[in-house]
Amino acid sequence: MKPIHAMLSWSIAIPFIWVALGQALASLPNPGTCTGTCINTHDPFIVRRPDGVYFRFSTSGRITIHTAPAITGPWTYQGAALPRGSSIDLPGNQDLWAPDVIQIGNTYYLYYSVSTFGSQTSAIGVAQSSTLDAGSWTDLGSTGISSNASMPYNAIDPNLINIDGQYYMTFGSYWAGIHQVVMRNPPTRTATGSVPYQIATHPGTKDVEGGTIFKHKGFYYLFYSKGFCCRYDQNRPPPGGEYKVLVCRSTSPTGNFVDREGTPCTRGGGTVVLESHGFVYGPGGQGVYLDPQLGPVLYYHYLDTRIGYADSQKQFGWNTMDFSSGWPVLR
Repeated sequence: MKPIHAMLSWSIAIPFIWVALGQALASLPNPGTCTGTCINTHDPFIVRRPDGVYFRFSTSGRITIHTAPAITGPWTYQGAALPRGSSIDLPGNQDLWAPDVIQIGNTYYLYYSVSTFGSQTSAIGVAQSSTLDAGSWTDLGSTGISSNASMPYNAIDPNLINIDGQYYMTFGSYWAGIHQVVMRNPPTRTATGSVPYQIATHPGTKDVEGGTIFKHKGFYYLFYSKGFCCRYDQNRPPPGGEYKVLVCRSTSPTGNFVDREGTPCTRGGGTVVLESHGFVYGPGGQGVYLDPQLGPVLYYHYLDTRIGYADSQKQFGWNTMDFSSGWPVLR
């Protein structure tokens, strides 16, 4: 039984709860500066070429490419990564999603998703380039990661991590959350005999997706998006049900991720890093980039409530992160 002094009536407690919530949200910073083309950036991915040019890849437009001299911009549209779409013979192969790019030696690999909204018939494909430029990409087709209604995951939202020459693909959306599978070297196909295993889910819900793993000072941080992602102009979820960014961490890239309270990510764990606040609505589709000047950067898409709620109005957002506590705090 709780002590008497803790048994406050809701009429007294609720105002204090809302004050605390308001203070927490007020502490979240606004996105950093973005100039040039900052709109229509669903699921952005940032990579910096050795010559200092920043490339931003994003969903739709057959993987849209923008470039800039800095993460702040000005961002300029360059074209589509795969102007002919994907060779994967599935619905959605002309409207590609959730790009992820990694450099291995002198080659860049671009991973993308083929699917349609709400469907579990999906696959992850890969293309390669030596320059990152629009018009330079060669589609290699499927990585061997696919899904249908008989599987516990959806084969979208790829993120590849290289650990001392061993490659792991993190992927998954809705259904039973985020999974991982071992890849070959070079990582154009899954490793022989490798079976996807779950690394994050929220039991009782399906809205966990978009995992990104970032290694920092001995820990592997799993950032992911939770909530309803899209079409807010047609049907907005109840407050708090929209996209937000959560994180868990582990000393291994392959599992046992827990949140700041020690709750496993496979049992609903996840510490909030970024959520709706002020004019920022539904932030997610995130990635993490180690900028040579700024340090660790969380980037994402969000909707500016002063502009609108359509998917085509999604803005590019970014913030630096402070890991001094062992957990990422936005600045």
